Amino acid sequence: MTPAPSPITLPLRPGPSNPATRPSGASTPVQSTDLFKGQKSVVIEHNGTSYRLQTTKLGKLILTK
Repeated sequence: MTPAPSPITLPLRPGPSNPATRPSGASTPVQSTDLFKGQKSVVIEHNGTSYRLQTTKLGKLILTK
C-alpha cells in the first residue's frame, strides 16, 4: 500500500481577504453581492451626503456624489 502524500502548505498571500496581512485598524471586507443584493446600484449615506454606488456591464464600480 502506498502512503498518502503529505499536504502542501502554501505561504499566505497578502490581501484584504487575509486577516493576517490586513493592516491593523482595517475593516472587514464586504462582499459586493451582499451590498447590492441583485440590484445594479445602492445609495450610501456618509456624513449627511448621499452617494450612489453602481456596477457597470464589465463588473466595475462607479461611485458618484
